[in-house]
Amino acid sequence: MSDENRTPADQPETGDQTVDAGHGAAGAPDDLAAAFAAEKEQLEAEIAALKDKFLRAFAEADNVRRRAEREVADAKIYGITGFARDILTVADDFERALGAIDAEARAKADGTLKTLLEGIDLTGRALLHALSKHGVARIEADGAKFDPNMHQAMFEVPNTEVPSGTVVQVIQPGYKLGERVLRPALVGVSKGGPKAASTDAPPAGN
Repeated sequence: MSDENRTPADQPETGDQTVDAGHGAAGAPDDLAAAFAAEKEQLEAEIAALKDKFLRAFAEADNVRRRAEREVADAKIYGITGFARDILTVADDFERALGAIDAEARAKADGTLKTLLEGIDLTGRALLHALSKHGVARIEADGAKFDPNMHQAMFEVPNTEVPSGTVVQVIQPGYKLGERVLRPALVGVSKGGPKAASTDAPPAGN
């Protein structure tokens, strides 16, 4: 059969068809790589989300642990607050009992009275020592600058010899339990003296 009589179906495949087949074969790996890249990106996002959730949960658990430790520590220190306040009333009674007898009468006491006074004094000291072992400390107010957090002013005393706002008389001693005020000191505060120097003032020359 001559070339002129051949039908289109009998014509040999051209080079263009070979090129198209080559493009199809090359496209498959590209699609696969794109799919792997998308899956990798998705997995990395999921890992990041899980890591974030883990870190948040860990931080929350650590906060709960720290809070529980603080609560346990506070309970150990401040769990006796009510009991300590009641015991302070007993300590006040011992102090008033000794204060009712002047120094001269105590010095002259002998026999049973002397033994009684010594017993009251020793019992009062032992009581305060027991309180101190559990964190109860007396507020040293006499001569200190008035502090509304530590002291409760009952009256003012005219006094020009000390700065105004100085505690010049203690009616009832105050106590702290740890860092908390268990009972403020009842005090008399001076007035009429020079203004107390501010502790916040910067040093001279600055």
